[in-house]
Amino acid sequence: MFVLPVAPGIEIRLFEMKDAEELFAAVDSERAYLREWLPWVDYSRSPDDVRHFIERVRGQFDANQGPQSGLWVDGRISGAVGCHPIDWPNRHCSVGYWMKATLQGRGIMTRACTTLLDYLFDELGLHRVTIQCGTGNRKSCAIPERLGFVREGVIRQGEWVNDRWLDMVIWGMLEDDWRSRRQA
Repeated sequence: MFVLPVAPGIEIRLFEMKDAEELFAAVDSERAYLREWLPWVDYSRSPDDVRHFIERVRGQFDANQGPQSGLWVDGRISGAVGCHPIDWPNRHCSVGYWMKATLQGRGIMTRACTTLLDYLFDELGLHRVTIQCGTGNRKSCAIPERLGFVREGVIRQGEWVNDRWLDMVIWGMLEDDWRSRRQA
């Protein structure tokens, strides 16, 4: 089983089918907030939709395409953090994340992303990791900024979310830069 300890009471863990009901409840309770920035929220209408998602991301992990995992805080699903399928010829992936609004502002997601990045660079040997955030999503953009990612540019109208186009900021981190930051 894929598990990365983040801090006491916080872990990143690959989703299992038994998590479908709890994950759906977490998404459903945050639906209005999440759908402002994430295109997949409106397609998660039932635990069965979440089961299909879990089946897909477990297949991604089994195919050595990287983890798309849950974020557990004090034993409860509190969000997700993971990578989109790895581009192995270029040793690159993008990372995505979300967390319940009530837990934001405590540094939890920044620590979770740090743990995931250590895994991606040190264990998997990736060369480059990117994060894309809506330009107006200040909380999400603050994470790569805090982690030392370079703001590489903006993709104008790069994602269709909730009946509107969002401009997306691209943040990038290279393996040598990550290792230098971790050693400092």
